[in-house]
Amino acid sequence: MSRPSDHYDSRPQTQGPDVVQPKLGLTGWLRWFWRQLTSMRTALFLLLMLAIAAIPGSLVPQRSSDPNGVTQYFADNPDLAPNLDKLQAFDVYTSAWFSAIYLLLFISLIGCVIPRTKHHFQALRAKPPTTPARLSRLSGFTERDAPARTDAATAITHARTVLKSSGYRVARFDSDTESSVSAERGYLRETGNLIFHAALVAILVTVGFGGGYGFAGQRVLVEGQTFVNTLLAYDSFNPGRFFDDTTLDPYTLSLNDFSVSYEQQNLQAYGQPIDFTADVTVTPKGEAPEPGVVKVNGPLRTEGTSIYLLGNGYAPTIQVTAPDGTVVFSDSVPFLPQDANLTSLGIVKVPDGLAEQLGMIGFFYPTQDKAASGANFSSYPDLEYPLLTLNVYTGDLGLDAGVPTSVYSLVTDTLTQQTGGKTGVESIELKPGASAELPNGLGTVSFVDNDPAASAAGDFTQSVSRFASFDIHHDPTQIWLISFSTLVLFGLFTGLLVPRRRVWVKATTRADGSVHLEYAGLARGDDPALEAAVTAVADRHLKLLKSHQTVVATPEST
Repeated sequence: MSRPSDHYDSRPQTQGPDVVQPKLGLTGWLRWFWRQLTSMRTALFLLLMLAIAAIPGSLVPQRSSDPNGVTQYFADNPDLAPNLDKLQAFDVYTSAWFSAIYLLLFISLIGCVIPRTKHHFQALRAKPPTTPARLSRLSGFTERDAPARTDAATAITHARTVLKSSGYRVARFDSDTESSVSAERGYLRETGNLIFHAALVAILVTVGFGGGYGFAGQRVLVEGQTFVNTLLAYDSFNPGRFFDDTTLDPYTLSLNDFSVSYEQQNLQAYGQPIDFTADVTVTPKGEAPEPGVVKVNGPLRTEGTSIYLLGNGYAPTIQVTAPDGTVVFSDSVPFLPQDANLTSLGIVKVPDGLAEQLGMIGFFYPTQDKAASGANFSSYPDLEYPLLTLNVYTGDLGLDAGVPTSVYSLVTDTLTQQTGGKTGVESIELKPGASAELPNGLGTVSFVDNDPAASAAGDFTQSVSRFASFDIHHDPTQIWLISFSTLVLFGLFTGLLVPRRRVWVKATTRADGSVHLEYAGLARGDDPALEAAVTAVADRHLKLLKSHQTVVATPEST
């Protein structure tokens, strides 16, 4: 069956050339690309992509926050780490691909916000739309009869008063047969949406500036040691692109005591740490010392920096003495924990003062115990029965070549092992306060006891020093970031909770002189409370009209 000749998809009766769409050209394609980029759908997609792109930053260590972790990752994964490094997986937040998503999202949000802001300002200046001819087609439609002796103009005047008192913007329309008032409210909803998006853009800018002008540094302190806030005093330091070391505020940070509380009541969690507390003293330049406390989730803020507690462990004090009695090494060496019971690994390097350069790999057991195989292990993380074991190496430590080496590792490829392993000589084992002879008559090594009297009585809790690892951050945009985050929440809740609605009231004069009232509303989006709102307006309007009639009917009032 043939279609009518005027059907919309029928071919024209006269045969002619096919319609050819004009070519977009460079300008057209750029306009199309800009419209796609600045659409809300694209902005949401880029926001999702940014969240996904940030995931690798939590899966592998980052150079900006954990440079030692990156070094260890390369040592543990020599095949995988170089390939990840090519993908900038260790510098996720400054990588080219993360920055590209970040900038595209930034541009997309700006492209969304500016046109919507212009349109919103125009809408705020425009008056409400004219009253529809048939209110009965709208939501919440209700009809009422005005009280006797009420004219249409007076009814609409009072309706205007009711609507304005409810926060509506109103416009009045009058004709020969009827009068009406058009009202709308809820522009705060769109204002909230614009504030949300503008604050989100501001957060992106703020984070960029914070990363450029801030810094993050790490420092390990043993109890009794003091850190000075200078560039050379950090163990590792990661500045922003625009950071200037002259902006460092001078102050000192001293670790007075580090205490840990362990679970001892619940046998299912026996030995689990409950609380970590670092008691410190901060001394700003030219000011009096100030006591402070740093906890895992309680950073200390001073002199524009935030000091976080990252890790902790034991730092046995080890002393090496030459055969002639000269002390060639004496220091509290941080031993890195290897398990939950703080079995810890540490490195001692003695490059000078002995006949040969000396390196020692040590294990520290806070509560030493023995497995069935005879291997040592720690059965409890606190100092109940501490033991230090050392394997001794001699040879060139590689410190004279000028190549930086980690204090937490010892390359043994070119060294000669003197104790432990396949040497046939047992590892050196030391309790607090004990000493032992080094191989080949090199001298002696001692495990210094911080509290010999208490240790003699069986109390080792103060015999070994503890260390704490601090992460020191400086972000000059923290206050701005908090402010813009607050605006984001305000805009979000305003956009979700404030309804956008229009309400109309129409008064029509019948042939007998009575006035017929009509009420109706229209919502932008889902608004389950619209009908109730229209009914409430009608009830308040009639109540006001009746009270006005009562006042008019009272002679004294006239």
